[in-house]
Amino acid sequence: MKFTKMHGIGNDYIYINCFDEIVDEPEKVSVVLSDVRKGIGSDGLVLIMPSDKADFRMRIFNADGSEAMMCGNATRCIGKYVYDKGLTDKEHITLETNSGIKYLDLTAADGRVVSVTVDMGEAVLTPADIPMNSSLDRFVAQPVNVAGNEVKMTCVSMGNPHAVIFTEGIDGLDLEKIGPAYENHELFPNRVNTEFIEVKDGSTLRMRVWERGSGETFACGTGACASAVAAVLNGYCKHGEDILIHLRGGDLVINYRTDGHVIMTGPAEFICEGTVEDEYIEKAKENVVCRS
Repeated sequence: MKFTKMHGIGNDYIYINCFDEIVDEPEKVSVVLSDVRKGIGSDGLVLIMPSDKADFRMRIFNADGSEAMMCGNATRCIGKYVYDKGLTDKEHITLETNSGIKYLDLTAADGRVVSVTVDMGEAVLTPADIPMNSSLDRFVAQPVNVAGNEVKMTCVSMGNPHAVIFTEGIDGLDLEKIGPAYENHELFPNRVNTEFIEVKDGSTLRMRVWERGSGETFACGTGACASAVAAVLNGYCKHGEDILIHLRGGDLVINYRTDGHVIMTGPAEFICEGTVEDEYIEKAKENVVCRS
């Protein structure tokens, strides 16, 4: 099976061109290939597929085998992949995801994509739709007890559920210890991604992220979008203005427009290409237990 490894500011996935390859049990394949010692090593697996609703379709599986609704960094990487590999010559493409159609604008130079802007759609603020167990109309700066500590939490869905915590000293946080407590908090029936945010000024944020199913990652596109929305809702930033977000793997620019849509701009990079032995994958899958 041929694969391409790509990253969006450090958020790395293994991409499979399903126009050429058939992937059986992709949730198990994701667990096998994401392993850093016995596989390739990644945050998960992304399938690039035909679509009857858009130019292309994306399915994404976390490193634990659970299927994600959406991944902002992966959408940008797919935009670069399909253009650079000649699957399309359009610089404006549509991408079907589990959370709806996304609209990508590709910026190319010398026949290769250097930056991708994605209309991520409208931010979802109603707790029942995030989803979370709350009767509030919005969950903004609400006190929540997590593992014995009270924090103020703002919740947003950008296709995936996100809990945003504004705090100081994010570099000193032990996410390996506290991340699972957020991810599996009783407020979130489907688990949650958590962003820890330092506000530098009215247009600049710093972010660390704990992703459900993957742990701490170098970047999260939907998390950056959710954090920008939360920053506006909490009065740190303004509607309709670009917000620069520094993540461990690089920078994204997010604009929470006044019409409710969230626009994300950032890079996408190829890392390497190769092949995986089908026989090895099939054997390794026999011992895989996936998280639903």
